[in-house]
Amino acid sequence: MAADRRSVSSGSPWEGPYGYARAVAVGDSCWVSGTVDPSGEHPGDPAGQARAAWAIVLRALGEAGFDVDDVVRTRMYVTDAAFSAAVADVHGQVFGEIRPATTLIVVSALIAPDLLVEVEAEARRGG
Repeated sequence: MAADRRSVSSGSPWEGPYGYARAVAVGDSCWVSGTVDPSGEHPGDPAGQARAAWAIVLRALGEAGFDVDDVVRTRMYVTDAAFSAAVADVHGQVFGEIRPATTLIVVSALIAPDLLVEVEAEARRGG
């Protein structure tokens, strides 16, 4: 394992059993795993789930030594195309003028039926 590799955990119930880290930073780059809102506090609310998921992503980036300004790529997954505008609007609120490259994908389902949104990010210092 590279000496400059750093893994960050968010305490997600899936990280340990499934063998992954919330984020992995190597040198000037950081990759944040697919992130959902596991709280259950936003049932049926794709925008609320997106806000909560992005907050987890930003905390992981911070723990890895990165900032929102370092984000260069994001991906958003929604379980219904009707959620796209609300989730994209949250993305705009989070990233504003940073304007990372992004993709929004409609999928048939996520890991649990109540989850409507999953997001991921890639960051690079000086990016």
